[in-house]
Amino acid sequence: MRRAVLLVTVAVLTAAGCSGGGGGEAGEASCSGLVTYDGRDYLPTAKSGFTVGERLGTATVAACEDTPNDPETGLPEATTGVYTVEGADPTEAVAVGDDPSTAAYMTAR
Repeated sequence: MRRAVLLVTVAVLTAAGCSGGGGGEAGEASCSGLVTYDGRDYLPTAKSGFTVGERLGTATVAACEDTPNDPETGLPEATTGVYTVEGADPTEAVAVGDDPSTAAYMTAR
């Protein structure tokens, strides 16, 4: 259940455009939906209509602490599944989620 909530949170933050601005505030990019897999960082995109392939392993979802004065509102670091995307090199794009049917397309930064 915690993973499902985390994945939904990442999707909502992506849709809302929550990412680092340039304001210099502590934690400004912490809710960008950043995940790390195999030493590479990936960020969510709005791409749809892709085919999820085989499971590669486990990705780490960065903690979301964008309210420095209220530590109770953040989400801790978590893990989720990472999958290949048909026609894409995993060093450039992967699908991330607890289940292939709900995985989100992400590109390396």
